[in-house]
Amino acid sequence: MKTKHKNLLKTAGILIVGILLGWILFGGGEKKAENHNHADAEIEQIWTCSMHPQIRKNEPGLCPICGMDLIPVETANAGVDPDSFQMSEDAMKLANITTMIVGSSDAKKEIRLNGKVQIDERNAYSQSTHIPGRIEQISINFTGEKVGRGQTLATVYSPDLVTAQEELLQAANIKESQPELFEAAQEKLRNWKIGQAQINQILANKKPIQRFSIHADVNGVVTKKMVDLGDYVQRGMPIYEISDLSKVWVLFDLYESELAWIKVGSDIEYTVNSFPGETFKGKISFIDPLINSQTRVASARVEVNNKDGRLKPEMFASGVVKNDIGKEDSQEMVIPKSAVLWTGKRSVVYVKQGSGFKMREITLGPALGDSYIVKSGLETGEEIVSNGTFTVDAAVQLSGRPSMMSPEGNGGGNPMPGMDMGGDKKTNTSKPKMSAEEMKNMDAPKTKNVTDHTKIAERIVVSATFKNQLKKVFDQYLNLKDDLVKDDHNTAKKSVKALLNALEKVDMKLLTNQDAHDHWMLIVKEIKASSTSISETSEIAYQRNHFKHLSAHLVKAVKLFGVDQEVYEQFCPMANDNKGAYWLSLSKEIKNPYFGKAMPTCGETKTTIK
Repeated sequence: MKTKHKNLLKTAGILIVGILLGWILFGGGEKKAENHNHADAEIEQIWTCSMHPQIRKNEPGLCPICGMDLIPVETANAGVDPDSFQMSEDAMKLANITTMIVGSSDAKKEIRLNGKVQIDERNAYSQSTHIPGRIEQISINFTGEKVGRGQTLATVYSPDLVTAQEELLQAANIKESQPELFEAAQEKLRNWKIGQAQINQILANKKPIQRFSIHADVNGVVTKKMVDLGDYVQRGMPIYEISDLSKVWVLFDLYESELAWIKVGSDIEYTVNSFPGETFKGKISFIDPLINSQTRVASARVEVNNKDGRLKPEMFASGVVKNDIGKEDSQEMVIPKSAVLWTGKRSVVYVKQGSGFKMREITLGPALGDSYIVKSGLETGEEIVSNGTFTVDAAVQLSGRPSMMSPEGNGGGNPMPGMDMGGDKKTNTSKPKMSAEEMKNMDAPKTKNVTDHTKIAERIVVSATFKNQLKKVFDQYLNLKDDLVKDDHNTAKKSVKALLNALEKVDMKLLTNQDAHDHWMLIVKEIKASSTSISETSEIAYQRNHFKHLSAHLVKAVKLFGVDQEVYEQFCPMANDNKGAYWLSLSKEIKNPYFGKAMPTCGETKTTIK
């Protein structure tokens, strides 16, 4: 009995030891695996919209605003600067964001000037008649005809001159007794530029000459004809304008902002539209001390030897003056203008740090055409956003981080009110309740890849409501165009703000056609960026530069969707540094927004959009 009890105790002990060993060997491993899985669960993938980066969810789906597929973004690590905005490579590509490494280079400023070939005023001559009377014969009948000095221009019959000759003949009969009277009669004819040979001829023939010729005083080309056959002319009255075109001027327009960079003696390279591929060189010989009160420009003169007569007055010319504004034997830090956001008081750029972007204020030096010199705020080798800066700033503003308009941010990187961070109880964040419209979008079929809107084959049918909203944007665009035609930069800023307000009221959810939706998503981003840039500057040259981009994308929108009006697509070949630029108008009459009052009729109608 005792042996049996002892065996039971031994068996129970072995069982307990086995359970204990099993727990040690396998239980601890489960715990480790548990902890490992828990750690992995904490690193969750965040999904966002490339067009609306404020949307952030912890699972894939569709954007509740535009219906596009959400894309993954890198999850911020604990050590990342909270003021840095994270953006994935896919999101950067879709938003057309590019970066560049900051470096040093020669600081050269190029000033581009437009002008015309003009007559050298010192070689322009007004040919007048020294004989009063009636034009009996004209030898030079049209402008542009070459004349030589002494050449007969016209023949005049003068009753006054006939009378003066008869007085001479009568005085000749009594010259022995009254020589003073004879000399006075000759002098009277000399005052009419009658030569002594002609006077002797009158005395020899003993009868007056009825018609006298008017001879050219200079060599040149007739640039203006002011009399016709049978006209009566008075002594000293101009009858032709004659200009010597062996030397001409090329007069370039200088805006006030450019006067500091152009000096007498500055070298200039210029081209003339009539001679493509050929470059001329010259020096600025004179700068007008007065600014035209209407066009707000002064003239810079280049004197050109034109013995071959190739350059004709009124030909258009485009020139470039290059200035090395850096210190001698030094390199300056230069960045493109597209990288800079300017608030009026502050200039900011976005610096790439790891996979994120952080705003930084910088101090700018002089502008170099499409670039700026950076005085402070950046170091050589840093990487900044060079294209798409406005897009990054818009996303940063919506995320609540420090941005161009909100340097203090909105709570150190916390989301803006109402932003969906896709949280749940595990991540200890709240998830707002979806609206019915958002639920509808979530149930909709997924979007396909965004279509290239530059390849517009045919018009897409859209609702009348959407077309009416687009027309309101187009109407404000026409107001902006008219302001630029009038050179009114202040009113242009007001008009473009009205355009932006109309653009905000365009409801993209009305575009149920997927192609229409994809096209509009790309077009509206460009229109908004260009319009915002116009609203932030008072320099009309910069406004026109951004208007060029605004017009290019609005042309696509009007062609694609229509505005229930006949619209004319017009083109100026001299705009955009002679690369040409388009704009839209309701009238076939050319009113150029790129040159305003300087060249209001430069351009042509290219297309009629029905």
